[in-house]
Amino acid sequence: MRDIKDSTTTTLTTRVTQQADALRALQSRLRDLRDYLLKVAAGKLPVNHQITYLLQDALNLLPDLDNPLATSSFTSNTNDQLLIIYLSSLVRAVIALHALVDNKAENTRTEQQEAKKNEAAMISNGKEKKEEAGKSGEATKDS
Repeated sequence: MRDIKDSTTTTLTTRVTQQADALRALQSRLRDLRDYLLKVAAGKLPVNHQITYLLQDALNLLPDLDNPLATSSFTSNTNDQLLIIYLSSLVRAVIALHALVDNKAENTRTEQQEAKKNEAAMISNGKEKKEEAGKSGEATKDS
């Protein structure tokens, strides 16, 4: 399966890698923000009003997950995306298995052709040896 090359995988792999990197960066920023807020709450750092305003703006942009309509929309969208991923994986696996079966059939045909060539070579070598033996037998009779 490793030998099967598919040009579409590089795009998907790159996209997934980029999304994973973006999520790691977001997690790091959220951790920094949490640490800052904990230090402000403990009195170790002074309150920076600009940071709190920006944080409030960011939190106001988050969807209201208490609303059943919004929750159902998010669930439906997520399920649709997961279905597409599942079907894509399934199709890709079928294509890879098809290529594997084709590869196996081609290897079998090649091996059969080589076996026929070897058999033909052995038969022709056997005939040549019989002819040589026959000639050497005639040479010994003549002497």
